[in-house]
Formats: sequence, structure tokens, C-alpha cells
Amino acid sequence: MKLHQTLTLALAISALPFVAQARDTTHYLNFQQVVQEALDAGRLDGSVKFYLGRTPAGAKIVSRGLTTSKKTNAFGKSDENACAWVLQSALIHLQESAKRHGANAVVNLVSNYQHREYRSNDQYECHAGAIMAGVALKGDFANVR
Repeated sequence: MKLHQTLTLALAISALPFVAQARDTTHYLNFQQVVQEALDAGRLDGSVKFYLGRTPAGAKIVSRGLTTSKKTNAFGKSDENACAWVLQSALIHLQESAKRHGANAVVNLVSNYQHREYRSNDQYECHAGAIMAGVALKGDFANVR
């Protein structure tokens, strides 16, 4: 039994360098594709529109500087699938918050991972590791026609 415990301990210690070197891969992925997937699946109800990197003409801002930061379990998922899932979670949160504020849109939406803005009109930033994936967004609630 003593040999078994020693071998188990040696194996556990040898795995530590792999755990210490956590992966954090940055991805820039198609925003509208994920929005459409969420709409098709009924996760988003379509009552709130999302404008990545821009504010449409005539928008009336209701509240500025909203943020959300979401993480999801990425274990056993491709980075793209984990990123899509966590973006949908963030969008669902924004949809519900916008409704509570009387808004029908989230405008000037940018990625804001670790408080560093990434602006794009068609891509969002996601960070994926072996265990977790995360998305952070910042924008404004508005009413648009």
C-alpha cells in the first residue's frame, strides 16, 4: 500500500506544471451569428436589438455605461461553442436589464474584457481556457425606432 500511495503522489505532483500553465486564448468571433442562434433557439425573444460598435441614427439613450461580464464552463467544449454559449448568457442578461430600464436596444456595444475595449461592428472578443470561457461587454441602453 505504501508503494501505491507514493506512486499516486508522484503522479499528482508531475501533473502540477500542466495545471499551473492555464490557457487563455483570445478569439474574435462573429457576433450576429450568435445573436441569430439565440433568437432561433428562443433564448432571446427579439424585443431588444443589439448594435455592436455603433448607435443607430435617432436612438434615444436611456442609460449609459452598462457592463456585464459572464463566464461559462468550457470543459469538453470547443472554444467556439463555449464562447457562443457565454455570449448568449451575456445577451440574455442585457435583454432583461434593458427591458427593466424601458429600453428596446443595447447600442454602442463593445467587448470590454479586463476593462480593455475592443471595438468592432461584427466581432466580439472571447477568452477561452481549458476550464472556463469569458465575455465582457459594455454599452448603452436606448430606444430605437
